[in-house]
Amino acid sequence: MNRSAPPFKDVLTLLGQLNYTWTNTESLLIHLIAGLAVVDKETATIIFLTLNTTRARVDLVERLAKMARMPAPVRKDVLDVTRKMMAEAKLRNKYNHCIYSFDDTGDNVSTLLMRVSESGDQLRYGKMDAIDADEIANITRSINRLAETNREIWALARRHGFPL
Repeated sequence: MNRSAPPFKDVLTLLGQLNYTWTNTESLLIHLIAGLAVVDKETATIIFLTLNTTRARVDLVERLAKMARMPAPVRKDVLDVTRKMMAEAKLRNKYNHCIYSFDDTGDNVSTLLMRVSESGDQLRYGKMDAIDADEIANITRSINRLAETNREIWALARRHGFPL
């Protein structure tokens, strides 16, 4: 069911919350790097900041977790949280890599995806999606799932004695 969209300023506020929640949760990978690589938090921070993308950071954490010396419970806990985190990445990336369109009243907000896709001998670009009440609910659920993942990362860091 498509319901009307909230004003653009409300959409921006919600997207700011999505980005804040994502960034805050991604930064917790520092604790996982420290614990898995058996280094101090400062060293883990340098490693984290040296890697330029979320994908690279998550790949590192997952590879460290998959090392033969890693106990199975640690491996499972780490892979569970990275999987949950990356499940939210598509939505976060969509809203970070698009142009926003709205009418002169600030209503009828939509996204214009800035990606080119090729299909046979044709190009497609500029896919538009409305940001209606259903999409706002989807974004809100993603924020809530990220906040839960954040709590899970803190809990596993404590449980496994990783540097806090």
